[in-house]
Amino acid sequence: MPCRVLIVDDQFIPRQFFENTVRLSDRYVLAGSVDAALYADAWCAEGGVDLVLMDVVTNDGTNGLEAAARIKKSYPKVKVIVVTSLPDALFLQMARAAGADSFWYKELQEDPLLEVMDRTMAGERIWPDKPPEARLGMAKAEDFTDRELAVLRLLAKGLSDREIAEQLHMGFTTVRYHVDNLMEKTGQSSRTALAVNAVLSGITFPGID
Repeated sequence: MPCRVLIVDDQFIPRQFFENTVRLSDRYVLAGSVDAALYADAWCAEGGVDLVLMDVVTNDGTNGLEAAARIKKSYPKVKVIVVTSLPDALFLQMARAAGADSFWYKELQEDPLLEVMDRTMAGERIWPDKPPEARLGMAKAEDFTDRELAVLRLLAKGLSDREIAEQLHMGFTTVRYHVDNLMEKTGQSSRTALAVNAVLSGITFPGID
């Protein structure tokens, strides 16, 4: 019996690609295709889903990683492959914590999606070693320390240095030190440019905690 696939992605072209991938395979059938993660639970509750292709950020800003965690908790037999084009390394950690079965980068595509689907349904867990390379000004994502990335994520949310210090439990001067280092590494002219370009590059995404 073909595996029933639910696609959750808010972008038309990737969703169309996923739908065509399913339709062209005799091993899978399309159970549904939606643009927001908040609908995924209801589809799984109906019992007609074996595999979910779950985007990280979906329509209306709903969180695909939170939906993945709910699905794995309530319907453990349903396999979940998290898919994204965003290179923020935090998503790999969060997807593992959510209990996702596999992870696939839309832009990287080292392993064909259909192969990842087959191996996941066979019980394997397919995870990339690292995110695809992303640049922020003069620096690559791998040039930043974990603390710098933590500061950058909160800076991208519009938090002040004092608010960042409070959330990360570090001193105000330490936050300023990290912000200065980030600006020097990237060559950005202001903290506003740093925050905006961090989001545009995909190195960080402020809508996911």
